[in-house]
Amino acid sequence: MEKFDLVIKGGRVWTPGGIVEADIAVYQGKIAALGRSSAFPESLGLIDAKGKVIIPGLIDTHTHHREPGFTHKEDLTTATQAAAAGGVTLSVGMPNVDPPTTTVERYRNVIEISKKKALVDFNHNPSGTNLEEIAKLAQAGCLAFKIFMVRDTGRDYPHMPGIGLHNHGALFRCFEEVAKTGLPLMVHPHDQDLMDVIEQRYWQRGDRSPQAYGKAYRDFDGIIWDTAIATIIRFQKATGVKLHILHMSTPGGLEMVRRAKDEGRPVTSEVNPWALFLASWENVEKLGPYCLGFWVPDEHAEALWQGIKDGTIDVVGTDHAPHTKEEKDVGWKDMWQSPGGEPQIQDYLKLFLTAVNEGKTTLDRVVRLTSYNPARIFGVYPRKGVIQVGSDADLTIVDMKREETISNETTYTRVGWTPYHGRKVKGAPVYTIVRGKVVMQDGKVIGKPGDGEFITPVKG
Repeated sequence: MEKFDLVIKGGRVWTPGGIVEADIAVYQGKIAALGRSSAFPESLGLIDAKGKVIIPGLIDTHTHHREPGFTHKEDLTTATQAAAAGGVTLSVGMPNVDPPTTTVERYRNVIEISKKKALVDFNHNPSGTNLEEIAKLAQAGCLAFKIFMVRDTGRDYPHMPGIGLHNHGALFRCFEEVAKTGLPLMVHPHDQDLMDVIEQRYWQRGDRSPQAYGKAYRDFDGIIWDTAIATIIRFQKATGVKLHILHMSTPGGLEMVRRAKDEGRPVTSEVNPWALFLASWENVEKLGPYCLGFWVPDEHAEALWQGIKDGTIDVVGTDHAPHTKEEKDVGWKDMWQSPGGEPQIQDYLKLFLTAVNEGKTTLDRVVRLTSYNPARIFGVYPRKGVIQVGSDADLTIVDMKREETISNETTYTRVGWTPYHGRKVKGAPVYTIVRGKVVMQDGKVIGKPGDGEFITPVKG
């Protein structure tokens, strides 16, 4: 037999049935064997993973790559460098680029750019606003569609025209058309009509501060979220679409998702790292625009952790959303003019591993949220999301004892800052391996643009 390309020995390996002690052999980008390396043929490469845990490479289905159109913030190389540094082996972009990905031609253009520039595997979630394009986009290989129910007020980005649906009739038609493809429909829930009323009250008082912005999005216990979630869950029941609800953050929204799951309906949900680790009121006051996004009250954050524990929440999507400091600093005076979101993809695994070490969740749950579940929901399982013979050798080796301090100085995102600067963590990825190729080792990204491959849904 030919030599294996790589053997990883001495580690503990995550499987859906539990963690086992096993060595992993890689050949031609696939996992070729699991067992004892003493029984393997020779290999060209060897990694000693003693004392480490090997998990499936992370899959981020919610990354804002910013290319084309906003490459002063990020591009497909810097975004996927940050992904590799964070243990991510598949990163899926979002349609709020310029021009927005509402047609198959624009989608294919983004894919061609990605083939040249990405360090990790990739795809892109186009918008479902153009009904005539939905079937063609599905045939072109997308994993899901994305719809924003939010419209920016006071700014023109990141929720620009062309990617949102606010009229319920138009939204319902989108649900119907996406249902025909069998692909998931990702929805950013937001009741824009209610938000128009709520935010006007703050503006009339002359308050456009980060604190006012945070409160507006949470007024009446998160009513703008809950009314939107109620609507789209009802639309799902009528159309049968595979609904994936983004940005979960309210107890009411979680309860509606639980009920839909109890009925056996194809409704899944996402939580973002910032909702659990960043969006406290203390940080709203201290970091202002650098932690907004949205304010998530402590009791709502606890409800999210419970949703993680009981399976109501299926996926962690980073919502990696880099903006320059100049764009963020506007928010100290007028948060409605400052774009929401922050860099996330490089740091989120460290934050979750720290939560494991603190007893807040389990490593098994983290792996399911960040790899196993996304692979199954978005149609790339068992090629991705699991460590088994025949699957892609997408592997992240983590050191649960490694202690670090997150720093702006080591971030790969183009904007050069992280909202977690100075945060101490325990647990970190030390290797990221994409189809058998090491793209990150000990925090240093060594992969090259063009290493990534376009990943489409697994047939059958």
